[in-house]
Amino acid sequence: MKFTIKSEATEFIVATEAGIIHQMEKASPQKTFIPAPPENTCACNECPHMKRNTLEKLYVCMKYELPEVILPDWVIREGVKSIDRMLEISAKAGL
Repeated sequence: MKFTIKSEATEFIVATEAGIIHQMEKASPQKTFIPAPPENTCACNECPHMKRNTLEKLYVCMKYELPEVILPDWVIREGVKSIDRMLEISAKAGL
């Protein structure tokens, strides 16, 4: 799900699992969260793969660093651009 966080200082869009908006509202009750798209028109906001994650799986993954995911160099190069841009936006917003 995408939503906009509006404040006096900045406006930016976050794409995340639909269930996280409640936590974001609790953490920032002074902000307004507007889903985008405002209607549930696609299934991408409810990822069935993310729902299979558990604390136990996360623990095993972090302890043994498995499963290992090997990506082609071009995917890493292109992906880093997006991550860097998201970090820039967060820094400008004071996050």
